Amino acid sequence: MSQRSSAAPRATTGFGALALDDTLVASVAGLGYEEPTPVQRDTIPLLLEGRDLLGQAATGTGKTAAFALPMLHRLGHLAPEHRRHTTGLVLVPTRELAMQVAEAMHKYARGGGLTILPVYGGASMLQQIRSLERGVNIVIATPGRALDHLRRGTLKLDHLAMLVLDEADEMLDMGFADDLDAILEATPPERQTALFSATMPARIKAIAARHLRNPAHITIVLDKTAAGKMPRVRQVAYVVGRAHKPAALERVLETEDPDSALIFCRTRLEVDTLVELLNAHGHRAEGLHGGMEQRQRDRVMTRFREGAVDLLVATDVAARGLDIERLSHVINYDVPASADAYIHRIGRTGRAGRGGTAITLAEPREHRLLRAVASAAKQSIEVAPVPTVADLRARRLEITRAALRERLIAGNLDHTRVVVETLASEFDVVDIAAAAVQLAHSAAGGDGDDREIPAPAPSASERNHPVAPLRPSRGHVAGEKSKRPAGHYTRLVIGAGRQAGVRPGDIVGAITGELGIQSRSIGAIEINEAFSLVEVPESMADDVIDALRATKLRGLKVNVRRDRSAADRRDGPRTGNRADSPRC
Repeated sequence: MSQRSSAAPRATTGFGALALDDTLVASVAGLGYEEPTPVQRDTIPLLLEGRDLLGQAATGTGKTAAFALPMLHRLGHLAPEHRRHTTGLVLVPTRELAMQVAEAMHKYARGGGLTILPVYGGASMLQQIRSLERGVNIVIATPGRALDHLRRGTLKLDHLAMLVLDEADEMLDMGFADDLDAILEATPPERQTALFSATMPARIKAIAARHLRNPAHITIVLDKTAAGKMPRVRQVAYVVGRAHKPAALERVLETEDPDSALIFCRTRLEVDTLVELLNAHGHRAEGLHGGMEQRQRDRVMTRFREGAVDLLVATDVAARGLDIERLSHVINYDVPASADAYIHRIGRTGRAGRGGTAITLAEPREHRLLRAVASAAKQSIEVAPVPTVADLRARRLEITRAALRERLIAGNLDHTRVVVETLASEFDVVDIAAAAVQLAHSAAGGDGDDREIPAPAPSASERNHPVAPLRPSRGHVAGEKSKRPAGHYTRLVIGAGRQAGVRPGDIVGAITGELGIQSRSIGAIEINEAFSLVEVPESMADDVIDALRATKLRGLKVNVRRDRSAADRRDGPRTGNRADSPRC
């Protein structure tokens, strides 16, 4: 511990009570943080003691400061000869999260003399190499780019003192399991390791058992709603036919009037189409997906954070790790594939005690999936009818009424009062006001030729189980891994194999990254010398083909087609190299 001046005694409350350096406490106070969050109170003392840690905490609980502050404290106390090397490493699933963690650590570390570098794909490799050669104390990296630098010898971990895996479950879902193992094997065994995950499936526990030494366990649960109170996040689902989903989204947006909303789509094509449609209807929308260059993604996020954009339409993977303040609405344009994905998404709104709204547009065929997600997530989701034309007109009149009320309170109406006084000798004052409201309402677009969105015909399952608020069942444990669903599978041929350095994780990452599906939906993977084979659900085959053709595997554009020589499987995928545990 550093010596403290007797003239400036350490504070005994807030961050000052956590035994952090005075410079770090001052930096945090300068950023406006007064009290640590639960995850910070539980984590920081353990990490300062040098303990390994296994932490379960949801998005938005303050994990970044929970590991960043003790890392900066401990590395700042290393001997000068060690500070010339990379002594801290943080692994994160996405480049956006890498930049956010690096930005936060820069703010906390002001005046501490530590150098911090974010390392991720899509940025200049040459520039990263130059920075690493000059010497960096803390590296925040995505697994793929970290492994590239390790193999080149530009990232050396011989002196690593502290390693953090942030959002480990997301990294595994994105196919980084092999990369993580390779990186962990390259680190000194005496290092301190902290692993954070929103969920604790068996795969996370297995990694912890292999690579953590007698770790301390912490679990930060979301605040429970007291009896009789509404939850902070209002959860609503609208069941609507696919052909009417764009109109339903437009209707919901106008009724809800969100301050800022994050809209999740499954594919990059859907993102681009929806952004064009929303902007054509007068919204300020931008898209975010894996097909965009880094500078484009940075520009979009800057505009969204500054309020120049109200609606951010994104694929699930592109939006992972985004830290967005004051997000009023999260909208699932499709039902998420799993309870974990649903919980991650809705956790982005209603933070810090503020209210939020989570909306899901479900097709009739997705009703059972919606019920399963609600059950597994232990959430109550209200199923409501899509707002009608009458609802929309009432909402527009309410907006007009609010605008008139603001104008009346503001005053300064003398220049228009003469019009009312002139007409008052001929008409009733109330009629004059009603006519003025009608004109204002029409000028605001309140008299469009809106058409009712037809309610979908109930399926046999829905007739047997009437639509009602979806309540979680008590028999299912949230986060428990379900069996891979049986169904009709198709095998695809990918025109790249071992010669191109393709691994099962690359294929899994490309499919899940582009389509936002779970890796457990993918069947057997076979890597041959010049080509690869992958089994996917027949219903997703065309989307997978389009996605893989549009992206790159190991930096290569690849040809993808159906395997004409293999009959489709109707009883699920065959046994073999599974996507959630790829080996070849």
